Amino acid sequence: MSNPTVTVPIREAIRYAQGRAERLGRTQQLEIGEDLFIRIGPGGRKFLLFCLDGEPARNTAEAIAAALGLKNPAYGWHQGATLRSLTVIEEGAQNLPESGPAEADDGTL
Repeated sequence: MSNPTVTVPIREAIRYAQGRAERLGRTQQLEIGEDLFIRIGPGGRKFLLFCLDGEPARNTAEAIAAALGLKNPAYGWHQGATLRSLTVIEEGAQNLPESGPAEADDGTL
């Protein structure tokens, strides 16, 4: 018997992941759209967006930062081995602890 599918608003899903990242001190990753993923870093105050084919849009990152309540976020890019990710870090959050090396293969978050 399979589990039922549950549909939740995207804001609720990313806020839930943000809370888990804060509580557990571990990176949380969600697929939030067709070929769009978010990885929320430990502490819940920084995240990155990536696509498997292409690049995420800055306006999407801005909307997510607002939904997560980030204050004065800084936007940038990280070029990994195979993906280019849009990074968003709340002012002061760059000093939050990083997760273990198994969390990201390209050294981000």
